[in-house]
Amino acid sequence: MEDSISEGIIVAFFLKSILMINVSNLTKQFGHKILFENITIAFHPGKRYGLIGANGSGKSTLLKIISGEETASSGDVTIHKDIKVGTLLQDHFRFEDTRILDVVLMGKPELWKAMEEKEKLLEKDSHDEVTGHRLAELEDIVAHHDGYNAESFAAELLCGLGIAVELHNQKLKVLPGGFKLRALLAQALFKEPGLLLLDEPTNHLDILSICWLENFLKNNFKGTLLLVSHDHDFINGVCTNIADVDYETVTMYTGNYDQFIAAKELAMEQRERELGSQEKKKAEMQAFVDRFKAKATKARQAQSRQKQIDKMEEVVIKKSSRIFPNFRFEPLRPTGKRVLHVDNLAKSFKEKKVLTNVNLTVMRGEKVAIIGPNGIGKSTLLKIVLGEIEADAGEYEWGHEIIRSYFAQDHKELFKKNTDVYNWLHDIFPDETIGSIRGMLGKVLFSGDDVKKSVKSISGGESARLMLAKIMFEKGNVLILDEPTNHLDIEGIEALGKALKAYKGTILLVSHDRHFVSRIATRVLELHPEGMTDFSGSYQEYLESAGFDHLDRSNSPIKEKEKKEEKPSQNNLSYNEKKELKKKINQCKNKNRDLEKEIEKVEKELEKIDKLFCEKGFYEKKSRQEIDALNKKRAELQSVLEKTMNEWEKGVSALEKMEKAIA
Repeated sequence: MEDSISEGIIVAFFLKSILMINVSNLTKQFGHKILFENITIAFHPGKRYGLIGANGSGKSTLLKIISGEETASSGDVTIHKDIKVGTLLQDHFRFEDTRILDVVLMGKPELWKAMEEKEKLLEKDSHDEVTGHRLAELEDIVAHHDGYNAESFAAELLCGLGIAVELHNQKLKVLPGGFKLRALLAQALFKEPGLLLLDEPTNHLDILSICWLENFLKNNFKGTLLLVSHDHDFINGVCTNIADVDYETVTMYTGNYDQFIAAKELAMEQRERELGSQEKKKAEMQAFVDRFKAKATKARQAQSRQKQIDKMEEVVIKKSSRIFPNFRFEPLRPTGKRVLHVDNLAKSFKEKKVLTNVNLTVMRGEKVAIIGPNGIGKSTLLKIVLGEIEADAGEYEWGHEIIRSYFAQDHKELFKKNTDVYNWLHDIFPDETIGSIRGMLGKVLFSGDDVKKSVKSISGGESARLMLAKIMFEKGNVLILDEPTNHLDIEGIEALGKALKAYKGTILLVSHDRHFVSRIATRVLELHPEGMTDFSGSYQEYLESAGFDHLDRSNSPIKEKEKKEEKPSQNNLSYNEKKELKKKINQCKNKNRDLEKEIEKVEKELEKIDKLFCEKGFYEKKSRQEIDALNKKRAELQSVLEKTMNEWEKGVSALEKMEKAIA
């Protein structure tokens, strides 16, 4: 009995090692720019990895290399031949005249071809023996792929991603651009791949469909996931591991985004302590050498110290690729007291009503978040008050001394001119000096030859930052922002949120990013089919009042209002109590440091094993017993790592509480 259990465990470990995606000595560079160099990592079956890094650090490039869309400069990616790879296609044009449900079914090519051929054969008036045999073969293929439940599964995916049932039998071309990409996302999920690669899958989703996708990936998807996303909440909710693309390498972390940030900060603090300690030790030894090298009696000791200095392995802290833009919005002048008045505004597109009885008055300094599901008319409202489209009914009026700056959700039209980044901005602001233009571009991370890039070829994140540079130059006192975070990386979103919070003017903001809205809004306008709900206060206050979080991932009614944290009472600890607490804090810090060292030690051992698995010809060179032993050791180390990580997290939490108590 024990032998059979042991064999079962060994077989499971063996299968897991086969299903690993192995990246070995991988390097990718464009000209002189190195994205990553000699990386050796393994992605384990069933884990969900978030690829984190600044725009341009190589996250999407790594996905393309793994999928085979792009080649590496050197190195190998090993994926077992039986692992199906799923990617989110972007080319919806070739499916324009295809039934939406069929677009999804095409995610399993073998099943789709069998279903098509079967349908054609069944349309024939008569069937011979050959046709009968072929139909039997096709039945086996359809049954193998659970084809009789395929349409209902495809429909479930489409509904979850916000494409209504009544549209499923229509052609893809009836859908707006963003919804076409949702159909392609459903296609990737329908494939049920062993490895799923998703690059910014939430960009064209609303809150409800993001929530559905998060739950699907957590609870229904059984393969390995590699995900690139700028959505903090989504990464936290989905990912079990983080692959940090930074310092020209890829570093693996266990846990979600918040846990990764804490672990990375601690690792950096530890490296800085090591560097400080080494520099201090080196300075002391160098002082000894300088003092005694000329003295005959001490010359030997001085030489010995010099050799020790020469042998010291230098602690190097590489420069991070994670850079924050420097956004700062300064109004040229203040507006009048009343900024905008809207009276009974309504708008329909054919038979679809998108705005009904919209009434509001926006006052100077208000930061209004406009929320609601996709298609409800948020962008339409902005375009009406900007004069870009006409309302069917109602009117609006801007106040005095208004300078509007607009960030459009789709701003591709602005970058069709055949020019570079520098001249694009200079053509809009010809009176600005070369230094002023270059300085502004530097603030939004265009430096050196980056300013010579063609605006037609810049990335989504770069175009968003260039738009924000334009807005900074405009010195508007009213910012109208339609999904400004869609293409920004996490650092860009953080910097933009900080700048908008400090901004002294008025803001009208459409965004599906809960953290971003929570940070900025002083007023919330929720659009719904019956009209609108206007709430004066922060987004958090709105939630407490409404009892429903429209931007929450779970999108469910809040069952009970969260109890407000009691304000900490003033520190009335006695001298002895403080002394005892300080002692416990020091003990806790020491224990946490020991745990950090243990985590680092175990991670290095795991890395060594993973590198062995990634070596070319490993499975041919090693015996079954050696592979089993390594798998068993890896499982034991992984168990130790998880326990140590849990203990460290508890220690960090306890330390925070004690430090708060003594403050």
